[in-house]
Amino acid sequence: MPWPSRKRDKGAVADKKEPDAKIAKTEEETSDKEEEEKSAKPPAGSSKSGWKNWKKTKESEAGGEESKITYCHWLLKSEPESRLEKGVDVKFSIDDLKAQPNQTTCWDGVRNYQARNFLRAMKLGQQAFFYHSNCKEPGIVAIVKIVKEAYPDHTQFDQKDPHYDSTSRKENPKWSMVDVQFVRMTKRFIPLSEIKAHHLAHKADGGPLKNMMLFTRQRLSIQPLTQEEFDFVLSLEEEKPH
Repeated sequence: MPWPSRKRDKGAVADKKEPDAKIAKTEEETSDKEEEEKSAKPPAGSSKSGWKNWKKTKESEAGGEESKITYCHWLLKSEPESRLEKGVDVKFSIDDLKAQPNQTTCWDGVRNYQARNFLRAMKLGQQAFFYHSNCKEPGIVAIVKIVKEAYPDHTQFDQKDPHYDSTSRKENPKWSMVDVQFVRMTKRFIPLSEIKAHHLAHKADGGPLKNMMLFTRQRLSIQPLTQEEFDFVLSLEEEKPH
């Protein structure tokens, strides 16, 4: 494997100024405080007009009917800046993914049970946002897709890997990974602060991001998205940054 444990998940390193962390897959050991600080004061009211316009479009497309809540898309956090974990640099940016053969890699190193279960729920062809975490400005940079469903994560058996798990057995592996492939860059960088502004507005007016896991379970490095959440966030790439 070209990049050792790029997606850490053991304890979610909170984004440098926010509590979300993936990075390669980090998860629940760091506080949510840093991630919250990063996006603590989003632009006031920046979400409402965008949400209303988006809602009108979606209602006209769907006849105004509410869709059943299901998770069919994902958000994957990875650290774009160098950081050593047990002597290994766990950095893995979108540029690192694009440099891989066929722009494809395994999403290894997840060591949080809920995040692992999300990995196991992923289906072939589903799309995910590639999210830069634990960096100066966290946010969504690209779209990837699942090209291989969950299978045992080899790093759990590698004693030299920072995510080695001595309690896991090959006959009953604890940890899983999937393979992802680069699809495209988003038309612009969508920062966490902007997404949070919409989340706060939607909590008040019932918009699609009101329960987005990026803010309710900030430290999970693997997060599910509903169709509405995915579509709304994707629509932001067409707007000018606030």
